[in-house]
Amino acid sequence: MTDNEITKELIITSHPNEVQIALLEDKRLVEIHRETSSDCHSIGDIYLGTVRKIMPGLNAAFVDVGSEKDAFLHYLDLGSNARTINEFVSQAINYNKRSIAKIQPLEEVEKNGKIGNVLTSGQKILVQVAKEAISTKGPRVTTEISFAGRYLVLVPFMDKINVSQKIKSSQERKRLKKIVQGIKPHNFGIIIRTVAKDKTVEDLSADLQQLKSRWDNAVNKLFKAEAPIKIADELDKTSALIRDMVNDSFNAIYIDSQSIYREVVDYLHSFSSEKTDIVKFYNEKQPIFEHFNVAKQIKGSFGKVVTIKNGVYLIIEHTEAMHVIDVNSGNRVKSSQSPEDNAFDVNLIAAQEIARQLRLRDMGGIITIDFIDMHDPAHKSLLFKKMQEFMANDKARHTILPLNKFGLLEITRQRVKEATIIETTEQCPACHGTGKIKPAILLQEELENTLEFLMEKQGEQNITIGVHPFVYAYLTKGLPSIQVKWFFRFKNWIHLKSNQSYYLTQFKFFNKDMDEIMLWSTPTEN
Repeated sequence: MTDNEITKELIITSHPNEVQIALLEDKRLVEIHRETSSDCHSIGDIYLGTVRKIMPGLNAAFVDVGSEKDAFLHYLDLGSNARTINEFVSQAINYNKRSIAKIQPLEEVEKNGKIGNVLTSGQKILVQVAKEAISTKGPRVTTEISFAGRYLVLVPFMDKINVSQKIKSSQERKRLKKIVQGIKPHNFGIIIRTVAKDKTVEDLSADLQQLKSRWDNAVNKLFKAEAPIKIADELDKTSALIRDMVNDSFNAIYIDSQSIYREVVDYLHSFSSEKTDIVKFYNEKQPIFEHFNVAKQIKGSFGKVVTIKNGVYLIIEHTEAMHVIDVNSGNRVKSSQSPEDNAFDVNLIAAQEIARQLRLRDMGGIITIDFIDMHDPAHKSLLFKKMQEFMANDKARHTILPLNKFGLLEITRQRVKEATIIETTEQCPACHGTGKIKPAILLQEELENTLEFLMEKQGEQNITIGVHPFVYAYLTKGLPSIQVKWFFRFKNWIHLKSNQSYYLTQFKFFNKDMDEIMLWSTPTEN
C-alpha cells in the first residue's frame, strides 16, 4: 500500500501540562507522541556543556549539560571539524566573535584517533542531543551541530551540499544543488531533504533564512556564557512532527486548542499557504480523542497482551536491552485448512499488527518475534517479505532479518528515546485494591444528595455531571428517566456527560463554565 492510498490524520489534544499527538492511518492509531511542560534534553536541543571526565577505555567523554546524568559523547560523534568548532566556541565565549565565515579551519579529527587528543577535562564545548536519556543512562550527544528545517538541514562548518538519496531524478538533484549553491552561506553545509523535490528558489531560500536565524540566535548566547546552558531549542514536538511528517499525502489535522491551532496554521503558512486548509479546529463537547476513537485504541493497543482479531493475540515483553514478542493463535483454527496454512495466516495477521506496534510504542534496539512454527520455506520467505512491506512506512531506520532455524524473526530498529509505555492496568481507584466498592444501588442516592447540597447550600444552578457510559444510560433511559425526575425535583435541568475514561462508579460535577466543582467530602459523609 502506498502513501497516496492511505488516509492520514493527525489528532492533537492539549491539557494543562501536556500535549498529546496521535497519528492515524486509515483511522487506525499508528503513533502516539506526548510533550509535557517538564520535557528537557530533547533530541535536537543544543547545549554549551563542560567536559567532566575523559574515559580513554571507552574512547568517550562525559559532558555536563545540566541533566541528572552526564551526557555521553563518543569519539565517533565528534565529527571531522570538532577542533574548528571548539576554537570557534572559545572565541565566541571570550571575545564575542560570531562569524564562522572568517574562521580558519583547523586540522580535521582522525577517524581512528583518541578522544583525549581532542578534548580535555573542564573544556567548554557545544553539543547537540542525539538520543534522549534512556533508563539509567544520560542523553547521548554529538558535536556535529545541525538545524533541521522543512526542506533543508543547515550544518555549520561542513561547507558541502548533499541531496537526499530518496530523490531519484538526476535532473532534479542537479537543479536543487544548483539552487542551494547560489544561496548557501560560506562555511555552512546543506542537506537537501526529500520534501524539497520540485520546490522553488523562494521556498528553499525562506527555509534557509529561518535556519540561519536560529544559528545566529544560538551564537549570540555564547558570549560570556556559563556552562551548562541551553543555547538552542529544537522545535516543540508538535511543530517538529508537522515539519517532518506532514506532506501532500496528509488529509487533515484536528486540534482542540486554539493557541496550538494558530501556531500550526502559522507554521504551515510559512512554507505552504495551501496546506493550512487541512488544519481544523475541533470545538465539540466530546473529547477529541474519544470522537476519533483514539482513547479506545490506546487502551486496546498497550499492555502486555494485545488482542488482534479472530482470537489472535500478542504477548509483548519489554527489557532494557531488547523487546520480545510472542505470537499466539488463540482459538483461530480453520478446520478446512492444514495446520501449516493456519499458522501462516495467523503469522500474517500478527506481522501487520507488530509493524504497527513498533511505531506505536516506538520500540527501539533489538526486537525478537516468536512466530508460530512453519515448515514450508515458501511460507517463511513470504512472511519475511510481508514484514518488510508492513514496515515500509516506518521512518525509523530498521533492519529485518529472515526467520532463523528456530522460527524467530529479528529486527533492529533505531532507538533514540525511551519506548512509549502506557500502563493500561492500574489499582482500581474505586476499591483501592481491596476488590470491594460501595453498592452500585447507592450511586443514585449519592448523586442526588450531592446535587441537593450544591444547589441548595452553594447556590449552583447550571450543573453538569460526568459519568461512566453505563451510568449515563441508566440515568437517561426510561419513561420518565431519572434525569427527568431530577428536573421535577430540583426545578432545574441537570446536564449529563458520558465519559468512557471514567470507572463505573466515578462521577464529577461541573459548573456552568465547565470547571470541575471540587467535592472535598460527599454530603452523605457530613
